[in-house]
Amino acid sequence: MNKLILRICLLFMTALAVMFLPLKAYATDSDNNGDSDERTYEDEPGDSDSGSDLASPNIGNRVTIELNDGNGSMNGALQIVLILAAISLLPFLLLTVTSFTRIIIVLHFTRQALNTQTAPPNMVLIGIALFLTIYIMSPTFTAIYNDAIEPMNNGTIETAEALEKGIQPLREYMYPQTEVEDVTVFLQIAGYEDWSGEPDDVPLQVLIPAYVMSELRTAFIIGFLIYIPFLIIDMVVSSVLMSMGMMMLPPTTISMPFKILLFVLADGWNLIIVNLVRTFY
Repeated sequence: MNKLILRICLLFMTALAVMFLPLKAYATDSDNNGDSDERTYEDEPGDSDSGSDLASPNIGNRVTIELNDGNGSMNGALQIVLILAAISLLPFLLLTVTSFTRIIIVLHFTRQALNTQTAPPNMVLIGIALFLTIYIMSPTFTAIYNDAIEPMNNGTIETAEALEKGIQPLREYMYPQTEVEDVTVFLQIAGYEDWSGEPDDVPLQVLIPAYVMSELRTAFIIGFLIYIPFLIIDMVVSSVLMSMGMMMLPPTTISMPFKILLFVLADGWNLIIVNLVRTFY
C-alpha cells in the first residue's frame, strides 16, 4: 500500500514538472544576422533626446513565444484570441442563424411519435442534425469564406467591410425562411414603423429573432403532421383493446410495434429527412 502511494506521488510530481516547463519569450531575429542576445530590440534604443530615435524606436517587429526550448510555439496572439472568442459564440450562432433548430425539433417529434423513448439516442439525433445543417448551409458558408474571410486574410478589404460582406450571405439565407408577419412584429417592437418591404432594410437584430420564431413555427407544424398517422394507430389499438375488455393493458405497449412496422415499410427516415431538407429550398 505504501509503495502504491509512493508511486502515485511520484507520478503527480512528474506531471507538475511537465506542466511547469521553462517558458521563453524573445524578439525574432528579423534581420537574420545570427545574434542570440534575446533582447526585445534589434539595436540599441539610442538617446531619448534625439528626435529621430523618438520618431522610430528600434523595437522588434515580431515576438515569438517558445515552450520547452522550441517544442511549442505561438504566433499572432491577437488572431488566437479572436478565434477563441468566435469559437465560444459558435453554439449560439448554430442555434439561431442556421437550419439546426428546425431539424433537431422535427427529429425529436419523430422519435416521440414512434414512442421509442431513447431510440435513436440524443447523440445520434444531434449528429444527424449537425451534418444536415452543414449540407444545407454549405453554400452560405462558402459564400462567407469567398466574399469576406479570404479577402480579409489577403488584405484586400478591411475588417468592417469583411463583416458586412460576411453577414450578407446569412441574410440571403434567413430572409426567405422568415415569415413576413414575424419581421413586421419585431420591427414594430423595435420602433421601425415604416418598412419598405425590402430584405436589405431589415436590421440584423430584427431579422435573427424573426427567423428563430419562424423556424419554431415551421418545425412544430411539421411535427404535428408527423404525429397524425401514429395518432391514428394509437386510437385504433385503443379502441380494439377496449372492445376486447382489456382496459388494463396500456395501448402504447401494443401500438409501438405497429408504429415501427409502418415506419419501416413506408421508409420513414427517408421521407422525413429528404422532405425536411427540401423545405429549405
